[in-house]
Amino acid sequence: MRNRINERIFYHIYPLGMCGTERHNDLNKETVNNLEKIHEWIPYLVDLGINAVYLGPLFESRSHGYDTIDYFKVDRRLGTNLTLKNLISEFHKNGICVILDGVFHHTGRDFFAFSDLRQKKWDSPYKNWFVNVDFGRQSPYNDNFSYDGWNGHQSLVKLNLNNPEVKNHIFSAVKFWIEEFDIDGLRLDAADYMDTGFLSELGMFAKSTRSDFWLMGEVIHGDYRKWANDKTLDSVTNYEVYKGLWSGHNDINFFEIAYSLKRQFGDGGMYKNIPLYNFADNHDVDRVLTVLKNPLHAFTLYLLLFTIPGIPSLYYGSEWGIKGKKGKYDDYDLRPELTVSSMTSGTNNQDLYNAVKKFINIRKNHTALKYGYYKELFLNHSQLVFSMDTNDENIIVCVNSDNTKVSVDIPLNGGYKDFFDVLNNENLHSTGNKLKTELYPNWGRIIVMKR
Repeated sequence: MRNRINERIFYHIYPLGMCGTERHNDLNKETVNNLEKIHEWIPYLVDLGINAVYLGPLFESRSHGYDTIDYFKVDRRLGTNLTLKNLISEFHKNGICVILDGVFHHTGRDFFAFSDLRQKKWDSPYKNWFVNVDFGRQSPYNDNFSYDGWNGHQSLVKLNLNNPEVKNHIFSAVKFWIEEFDIDGLRLDAADYMDTGFLSELGMFAKSTRSDFWLMGEVIHGDYRKWANDKTLDSVTNYEVYKGLWSGHNDINFFEIAYSLKRQFGDGGMYKNIPLYNFADNHDVDRVLTVLKNPLHAFTLYLLLFTIPGIPSLYYGSEWGIKGKKGKYDDYDLRPELTVSSMTSGTNNQDLYNAVKKFINIRKNHTALKYGYYKELFLNHSQLVFSMDTNDENIIVCVNSDNTKVSVDIPLNGGYKDFFDVLNNENLHSTGNKLKTELYPNWGRIIVMKR
């Protein structure tokens, strides 16, 4: 998978939400095979053009899945290990790669080692498994010791990733997931909070187990090269482009997203050789149709997502324009229960779905959109034109976020004679060294050029 990652179109599924599980896990209850509900999505995803899924979190936890109790057991609200194994096998039979959530920065308070620490305190052999355990202080949960949590959340206990025993436990889990479930990669939760030395060791271990294993880290801010490089991870979440995509539309300021794309992928671009993970929304942020002031801008936003350099990803249901807003104390509105029938019943945005499906199909069929060199050709507040070039294919992408039709003069270089817009099925004609074209409102063009 790692060697062909540019070929992938991801679909991001949050199973505890999509499958309609109980919000809080009663560890005394019987297993419910809710993961089986995802099987009905597989033909839908194949038809949409998806060939990779990011699935998670999946392992036993008390609530949202990021408070892990057991790295070796699927959450009983979702099913058994066999349920997951069968689901991944079915994905693979349909040509869909699978990556899971690796939540290794922290655990839940019911994780076996922390439970032992709570019971035995100083005498626990696991007291060094966690960060800044202090028996001279008390935790907010009235433990007779304090400890570090993720981002101040004491329900998420920070693991000491420098402890060899902790590393061994995590690496054993990763090996188990590869061998038992045949996963293709991991998305590493809170990678920007983790020591890069640990991430490097994890990468080497995973790839020694499976050579084409792919590792992508959740990174919000910073220079992505710190985490994504030859020695650490293969990719990171591209939050810079995520923000530019929606705010560039809302602020009528394509200069923002154009600046990011040029800085990341243009001449001398910082991340030209790193396939960053691009997205319009996910399980932690407001749905894109909730954020956009003009819902028609979803069309041009997704047009950009599927034509810029990087690996595009859809968050489940957003291709139909569903909304969801992050709550003050929880994220449940972002992670709803959905079925294929509820999405395709006709009450959602069929036009957006059709557009997204078309963008995906075009991307999959054109090498330049997956591997091309990015170059900006024209820019103003509401229009962006850029080329994506390889030795074998040359494409111009035009985006217009105005509510009216506009004309744009695109500079040409290279003696091109034939111009076919694969998005609108139209032949275009140049005049001298310019291609003068009209752009439809809240839409664009994807022009394949030939000499």
